Amino acid sequence: MGIIHFIVHEILDQAELLVGIIALIGLITLRKSFSDIITGTLKVIVGFLILSGGANIIVGALAPLGNMVQAGFHLHGVIPTNEAIVGVAQKAFGAQTAIIMGLGFVVNLLLARFTRAKFIFLTGHHLFFMATVIAVVLGSAGITGTNQAIIGAILAGTVSTIMPAFVHPFTKKVTGGAEFALGHFNTLGYITSAVVGKFVGKNSRTTEEIKVSPKMGFLRDSLVMTTLTMMILYLILAIAAGPKAIADYTQGSNYIMYSLVQAMTFGAGIAVVLMGVRMILAEIIPAFQGIAQKIVPNAVPALDCPTVFPFAPTAVLVGFISSLVGGIVGMFLMGPLGLALIIPGMVPHFFDGGTAGVFGNATGGRRGAVIGAFINGLLITVLPALLLAFLGSLGLANTTFGDSDFCWVGIFGGLIAKTGVAGAYILTIVICVILVGLASLVTKRSAAKATSDSSIQA
Repeated sequence: MGIIHFIVHEILDQAELLVGIIALIGLITLRKSFSDIITGTLKVIVGFLILSGGANIIVGALAPLGNMVQAGFHLHGVIPTNEAIVGVAQKAFGAQTAIIMGLGFVVNLLLARFTRAKFIFLTGHHLFFMATVIAVVLGSAGITGTNQAIIGAILAGTVSTIMPAFVHPFTKKVTGGAEFALGHFNTLGYITSAVVGKFVGKNSRTTEEIKVSPKMGFLRDSLVMTTLTMMILYLILAIAAGPKAIADYTQGSNYIMYSLVQAMTFGAGIAVVLMGVRMILAEIIPAFQGIAQKIVPNAVPALDCPTVFPFAPTAVLVGFISSLVGGIVGMFLMGPLGLALIIPGMVPHFFDGGTAGVFGNATGGRRGAVIGAFINGLLITVLPALLLAFLGSLGLANTTFGDSDFCWVGIFGGLIAKTGVAGAYILTIVICVILVGLASLVTKRSAAKATSDSSIQA
């Protein structure tokens, strides 16, 4: 257990080290020079640290915003926060989570090696979160020990393989065919947003072509527009909530000025994230060719959601706001549906909603970004409420998982666990085989379409 704990928490759960090791193996496999190996490996690690640092800046800037929403609207309920629920869960399911995560990564590698779905999921903290929700729902239903580890690993490894595959046709449209995939467990929301964009976005222009008067030329800069929009949002919520709502954050400072600084800090976080993304993509793609050539033929790295932000930065902001509105609308639907009140969490609505906006924009322009992200907001409000029933005693906590894939996998795992150990094994294997088959089919068709398109262009 000590070895497993070290591998999981000191390597697999550290995204920068996991990707750094993968890059190191790839560069060695390519027989690069010692200098190139050191340079490429360190730049990938530093790039991920920069991205993580930017994400932490954004999370910190969003923290008081949640308090403002609760105070301004006088709300009390469950706030979906992955980090919080995972922290609580580790007390009872820490060892099980570690085993499921480690074995699940092995299953992902095996599936990538021997099926057409060649995606290696490299977003370490999301692997950890997925392993946690699976451990919790299986354990709460009475499946423990070796059976919990095996069933959990099959589920975790399968989901890590199929979700990047299912969303990849849309990811290629977003990135213009870049050689990486999306590895972030709100994939159901991104696919939904992209599909909705297809239906509603006919003749809708992209968010990146929003017309701006010459007098307001500074708004053409996406970073400036994002920061100014957040300043307006912070000011409105700060005035609605009043100084007492964020007194613990302001530490005696004027709450209006504090809110303005937080909005500008949010903009700084975005700038840092984008810088980290550019560094990662510049190094990881060439390094991954070694993995693809020697170890897992045609392997594709599945990376965290901010990697798509540079392709449509305005859509990120549109998606965040639309998803938040969807979350607020969904919150008021909880009572009539007989579900727990889910208060919008700023962090999932920014990262999930922003990414949903990018995918909706890719298929349906502005309308796709707005409506697709809005529906994403509904999804990450209703699904966390449904998941609570499968979390056992953890369902009584004032928090839950916030991304759509954690929720549907948790609900699915909880349902199959209720059939008993034998039923859980049968259902898990059968359904996972079907899902991997579908993911392989999607990958095959996507590759065939890309080949056909390139032939037409030639």
